[in-house]
Amino acid sequence: MYPSVVISCEHAGNQVPDEYIHLFKDDPEILQTHRGWDPGAWPLAQFFATSLQTSCIGCESTRLLIEANRSEDSLELFSAFSKKLLPEQKEKLYKEIYQPYRNQLRGMIEVAKKPVLHLSIHSFTPIWNGKERAVDIGILFDPDKKSEADYSARLKHTLEKELADFKIRFNEPYRGTDDGITTWLRNFYPENIYTGIELEVNQKFASDLIRIQNPILNAIKASLN
Repeated sequence: MYPSVVISCEHAGNQVPDEYIHLFKDDPEILQTHRGWDPGAWPLAQFFATSLQTSCIGCESTRLLIEANRSEDSLELFSAFSKKLLPEQKEKLYKEIYQPYRNQLRGMIEVAKKPVLHLSIHSFTPIWNGKERAVDIGILFDPDKKSEADYSARLKHTLEKELADFKIRFNEPYRGTDDGITTWLRNFYPENIYTGIELEVNQKFASDLIRIQNPILNAIKASLN
């Protein structure tokens, strides 16, 4: 059903170019937290791409400089740390990090055989506002897109077989229609050409990816047809 799979990871790393290090001098530890990146997401994305022999791209600059998973007019494009930059400095971040990443990802989709399945790999903090999240793996999609709803149903079914004791949820801990890379890409393609799914994995597994990477891969493979 999907001759092409493209994999991306918008929060692959927490790198900071030297010219912006000063922004974090008062709180350097923030870069190591879930606010700075998505721990575990990039190794998973690379593992899936290698195993599926497909294209993969990751944004390795910290989201605290510029948020690759938000629209360019979003109030969250720049964090509390980078909002203090001058307009020309923000424009530089946009042109050197944000725009090239998005253009390259779209270019990968353009050249892929259609229809294409895009898997955007993310991870989320297990504790939010002092409460433990009751989800291990979230499958985010647009319920109004039949191709996305159908694929998500197959993926959930196969994940529940592979990881029977896991809590697999639709559109948790976020909604698939929230501002993000898949909602942006849906603007360019009809659903019979592009299926955009965001896979969210609980960061409590980040230190033990071997436990989950093969079961998730098996589920992805089984859900492709």
